[in-house]
Amino acid sequence: MIALAAGGSMLPVPYVALGPGPTYNTLGSIDGRQIITVTGRAPNPSTGNLSLTTVAVSDRLELLRALEGWVDSEESVVPREEVYPPDQTDEEIDEANREDFLVSQNSAEAAALGELGYPLKVVVVEVPDGSPSQDVLRPLDAIEAVNGTVIDDPDALLAILEGLDPGADVTVEYSRGEDSRTGTVTTTQAEDRDGAALGVAISYERKAPFDVEISVANVGGPSAGLMLTLGILDLVGDTDLVEGLFVAGTGTITADGDVGPIGGVRLKTIAASDLGADAFLVPEQNCAEALENAPEGLPLVAVSTLDDALDALEDLREGSTPALC
Repeated sequence: MIALAAGGSMLPVPYVALGPGPTYNTLGSIDGRQIITVTGRAPNPSTGNLSLTTVAVSDRLELLRALEGWVDSEESVVPREEVYPPDQTDEEIDEANREDFLVSQNSAEAAALGELGYPLKVVVVEVPDGSPSQDVLRPLDAIEAVNGTVIDDPDALLAILEGLDPGADVTVEYSRGEDSRTGTVTTTQAEDRDGAALGVAISYERKAPFDVEISVANVGGPSAGLMLTLGILDLVGDTDLVEGLFVAGTGTITADGDVGPIGGVRLKTIAASDLGADAFLVPEQNCAEALENAPEGLPLVAVSTLDDALDALEDLREGSTPALC
């Protein structure tokens, strides 16, 4: 029986353990590489922490390890299928998490630039080999006007091109960084509609006279959006958002600045508390969960929009109490 019990404790079980994961200061670096890199202008000096938080996943649990996790208040043991859906391979899950994080990065940049008042622009994202625009336009150029007509959105560009015969020369005014430029493009036949085309792929996004690049290794999913947005604003905005404080948090974000709920919030607050955070930004929809066994002494700040988060940081800088969960 002793041998059976010892052997049984080492049997694998279909559960995973979730625990507090690493936190990363969005104003700092990982292994010598900045999490947020700004090119085209000097970033503001940073004096505090705006830290994104993560959940650590322990897979391939043995029975004894699962039992330990069930009684540990700082861990959660859940069925493996909640984290690793059985109809997807581990590689597919990792790829989906990477894609979610990429969307989160793009939303964070859009929300930050919108807060700073930078306008939406038609931006070139790809210039294929052989494109008639190859010698004129580059990725990240913003198309400002075509044949003297201001381009406010993709529909305005499409309307002009549909009225032209393929092969017509057009004058394209565009911005590259802080420079305004003009070039001539000989159009080509559009592939999926009547009229002419510039031969480029475009997007409609906020455009600033600098570029932002985000790099966080081994982090997936969408939950870093809010903290990445605040990190960008601290580095390129007009305000030192933390003034030496250590503020951690979590939450998805949309390009319009709406903050959404995430998973594992209680575990993330534990990680922040262990590191001595002064406050933790919680998506309002996660407040009830976050208050369950909340770390003692860690203010849990409720936010549902980017403006809420900025107001809370202002309160913290002034020494007053922001709206709490």
